[in-house]
Amino acid sequence: MTKRTVTIYPSSAKEMEALGQRLKDARLRRRFSMETVCARADISRPTLYKVENGDPSVAIGIYVQVLRVLGLVEDLSLIAKEDVLGRRLQDESLPHRKRAPRRKPPTGDSDG
Repeated sequence: MTKRTVTIYPSSAKEMEALGQRLKDARLRRRFSMETVCARADISRPTLYKVENGDPSVAIGIYVQVLRVLGLVEDLSLIAKEDVLGRRLQDESLPHRKRAPRRKPPTGDSDG
């Protein structure tokens, strides 16, 4: 079996490492051993080690299994929830109607 390498941008790698650290912290706060999480998530210890180090070659499904074991699977609904850039792009593509400015109605003060 060949080892899969995944190349990602450095900023993305930092985000993955931070995610892994948050998962590890969550595991330790719950006082779960690696063996407990591995058994409940049905993964191997080296795989959990990779998850907790933010290895991008681990399938997202494995991350979901670990989140489920830690009781954090609901947090997945927060991913890309607020798509600020997408909404801005969508708003820019909406048609912009051009209208002449409204004229003020004539007042009854004419000296005619």
